[in-house]
Amino acid sequence: MTHSNSLTPSTLVVSVGGSLVVPNGGIDYQFLKAFKKLIQTHLKRGWRFVIVVGGGGTARQYQEAARKVGQLEREDLDWLGIHSTRLNGHLMRTVFRDVAHPVMIKDPTRAPKNPKQPVLVAAGWKPGWSTDYVATRLAKRLGAKVVVNLSNIDYVYDKDPNKYKDAEIICDISWKDFRKMVGNEWDPGMNVPFDPVASRLAHHSGMKVALLNGKNIKNLDDLLRGKRFAGTVIGV
Repeated sequence: MTHSNSLTPSTLVVSVGGSLVVPNGGIDYQFLKAFKKLIQTHLKRGWRFVIVVGGGGTARQYQEAARKVGQLEREDLDWLGIHSTRLNGHLMRTVFRDVAHPVMIKDPTRAPKNPKQPVLVAAGWKPGWSTDYVATRLAKRLGAKVVVNLSNIDYVYDKDPNKYKDAEIICDISWKDFRKMVGNEWDPGMNVPFDPVASRLAHHSGMKVALLNGKNIKNLDDLLRGKRFAGTVIGV
């Protein structure tokens, strides 16, 4: 199932799930290679990119290890996650060093509004907010109306497809209905398609979020070219 699409080159915020960069303890350099090639192609077409990177397996490994050793506060788990996103973010900024702003953004409220470089890389900010929220804050600051969220799933489903065989694909969903699904509270290590706090901000800011499988680089290429693409669009 695909979406028609009329995107034209502008500034696009891309939230890259940490599970794409660090799937199972190892870094997927093949993904980084393909992603870099795609971004370079579209820079030539006039796009500018804000790339926000998640913590993925790195964050979960640190959080699990810390849990096994001692009592942890929720804030401890959040900080481990944030620093994991920053490690992944530094990796991404290094990969794009020839076209990226020289400093990785840690505070979305202080990101440069008109950076000379066409790529801005950002990561986690502070406890209570995920990289989805950072991506949404950056989109609001830079006037971007669409956030593309790349993860390792093809679509949002009406229920967990790993548990329910009759789970159905959702192609388009309103913010109101999506927020009923994910609730209002953020929890470190939470596994939802787009985090509840970010969803509230995107909803009130009139943004759309397109959720795509980041492993399908061709699909992301189609979205950037204004062609039909597969995924779930929130905020229709």
